[in-house]
Amino acid sequence: MKVLLHVCCGPCASACVPALRDLGNGVVLFYSNSNIDTAEEFEKRLANARKLAEAEGVELVADAYDHADWYEQVAKGFEDEPEKGARCARCFRYNLSRAAAFASAHGYEAFTTSLTVSPHKVSQMVFEAGEDAAWTVSAKDCGGSAAATPSFLPVDFKKKDGFLRSLRRTAELGLYRQSYCGCEFSRRQDGGSQ
Repeated sequence: MKVLLHVCCGPCASACVPALRDLGNGVVLFYSNSNIDTAEEFEKRLANARKLAEAEGVELVADAYDHADWYEQVAKGFEDEPEKGARCARCFRYNLSRAAAFASAHGYEAFTTSLTVSPHKVSQMVFEAGEDAAWTVSAKDCGGSAAATPSFLPVDFKKKDGFLRSLRRTAELGLYRQSYCGCEFSRRQDGGSQ
């Protein structure tokens, strides 16, 4: 199966690409992260995602960066939410909706995300966002073929030492490992866990 992997960063995706291949899937990386607080940080993480893509021999597609739109659609009114709260759920939906739309437009059978490799992310919250994104794309595609609508593949990449494997692979490749999730609120609220 051809799977679009939403990539939050190179380090997290480093454990996901081999795991998806082990399941018999072809993988294309989709870097979509308008939640990242600065264009400089966005580009730094993108450069490391490209480094991973090259090392793994997979294609990487970069989505446009638009932090102002992300703020308007996700964070506005939710600035004081704690990490793992409603703002994070909205952020997951935003990024996974973009992945679902890209997957639908380009004929992917399924999409998933590297977000679940982090022990700082609640996998069930990510899965709900992914299912919601798939349902939304399916509803928009009602007039088309059901086969053209990608499904969300709920893989908890932190299982079977996924996070540990990501740490090892990140070190092997010399990838930049950021100290916060990406948005200005994660930097402020939790001092930087991802």
